[in-house]
Amino acid sequence: MKLLTLNCHSWQEDNQLEKIETIIHDIKEKLYDVIALQEVSQSIDSELVEDGIKANNFALVLLNGLKKLGVNNYSMVWDFSHIGYDVYEEGLALLTKHPIVKKHSFFVSKSHDKNYWKTRKVVGATISIENKLMDFYSCHLGWWDDKDEPFKNQVVSLFKKIQYDKITFLMGDFNNNGLMDNEGYSYLMKNKIYDTFFLAKQKDSGITVRGKIDGWNKNKDAMRLDLILVNKEIDVRSSKVIFNGENKPIVSDHYGVAVEI
Repeated sequence: MKLLTLNCHSWQEDNQLEKIETIIHDIKEKLYDVIALQEVSQSIDSELVEDGIKANNFALVLLNGLKKLGVNNYSMVWDFSHIGYDVYEEGLALLTKHPIVKKHSFFVSKSHDKNYWKTRKVVGATISIENKLMDFYSCHLGWWDDKDEPFKNQVVSLFKKIQYDKITFLMGDFNNNGLMDNEGYSYLMKNKIYDTFFLAKQKDSGITVRGKIDGWNKNKDAMRLDLILVNKEIDVRSSKVIFNGENKPIVSDHYGVAVEI
């Protein structure tokens, strides 16, 4: 089973269409089982296509691009958490080539006001893979030291929603550095959860952000913000950073993480 997570920084990138093509061709090459995407935006004034999804929804653009290459078996779950940059409905998505049994979407922030940029949702799906039901969630949480929307509260809200009767993956941008002790990552890992990076037999540095990006305007460090977590101690063949300029061209202000189970 192949998994990918990527904070897309959608519609904010230079050479955006070229970077979209890079993502599309990688999906065609790897044929990931499940893909978790964050910062998946669509213009507020874009044409409505179906079920709240508009014509320039970033995930829909990826799916349409895949169809042009003959890859027709992916479907998506998407919902938006807040208005971004005044003109976008910014949300999260899951793409999968397997049957979606149930869709999930819930707030993890105290705020439920979609006009407030710190409002956070998590989007998920129960997916049938080789006749086994598994839960997958695309997560984009807040910052450890945020006074308005503290990371601790969001983690508590998130884990109240997880069902431990099946394998569950939490994938995404957790906005807390996995290389730093005694802050958000350490608090996150106090729950009944495993980091596939450490379970992996083969892995690289795990670095997914270097230097200053949106939300980390003063950062000068290399950070591991993007994670694929699982609630069972499973066999993980490899964990590799992708779209980092070494393993495929850069497509976002975050690099992605690809894991093979």
